[in-house]
Amino acid sequence: MAVRSSNDMVVAGHNLSVMYPGRIVWESASFEISRGEFVAVIGPNGAGKTTMFRMLLGLQRRVSGDLTVFGSSPRRGNPKIGYVPQRHTIDSQTNIQCIELIKLAFSGGRLGFSVFSKDEDKAAYGALEAVGAKELAHKSLAQLSGGELQRVFLAEALVSDPEMLLLDEPLSNLDIRRTRELVEVIGDVVKSRNATVFLVAHDINPLIHLIDKVIYIANGKVATGTPKEVLTSKRLSALYGTNVEVLKDSRGHILIHSLYGSEEFHEDEYRVV
Repeated sequence: MAVRSSNDMVVAGHNLSVMYPGRIVWESASFEISRGEFVAVIGPNGAGKTTMFRMLLGLQRRVSGDLTVFGSSPRRGNPKIGYVPQRHTIDSQTNIQCIELIKLAFSGGRLGFSVFSKDEDKAAYGALEAVGAKELAHKSLAQLSGGELQRVFLAEALVSDPEMLLLDEPLSNLDIRRTRELVEVIGDVVKSRNATVFLVAHDINPLIHLIDKVIYIANGKVATGTPKEVLTSKRLSALYGTNVEVLKDSRGHILIHSLYGSEEFHEDEYRVV
């Protein structure tokens, strides 16, 4: 792996702690993420994965520690960041055409009729083409499948050509085929644009062949590193404070199993097979 310079550093967190009233979400987290890295953020429900995104977006204050995004403190509305939330602000049942939604994102949400420029048209169609969804341009959101919606929302986040993407559970509720297709699209974005991508997921397996780093959040703690460094029985046992076994099947799929049947490993919370 090539040695990266300090100019390549996109996100740096050192001894970070975050809390909501009455409880600590996680603490003492440190990580450094470079330009062009694909990062999976994983862990049980309620562990604080979305909270990490809120911190990067400047929406959540830290209790202690240092955090920089592109060399500065996180700030709201950073144009260098594209964000796809778990729940989109526009109802997927609306009749707005995909191309209009993406033009709105390019123009900063400016409303009106026939106000879009040729530059906005070019950027919007280019974003759809980048995610393999140009044929969806004049379909309404209400006509799309779950996989198609995720491609359109990804195009919406890409249209302003951000340097970093935050994708909050884009693979949820997709079948195996659509999951594989969307993961490959995201992988192509990372390579072609040298973008840094954080992707929250419950299932590491569709991502394992593409990701550079893992941020694993559980039990109020955060483990970071390469998949080989983090996804081990020793590291996850320390993270959870109980005996955990990391298994691999003949295809390299990872199964994370609590030897004591901890509720944190219920299959409906953490799909790993």
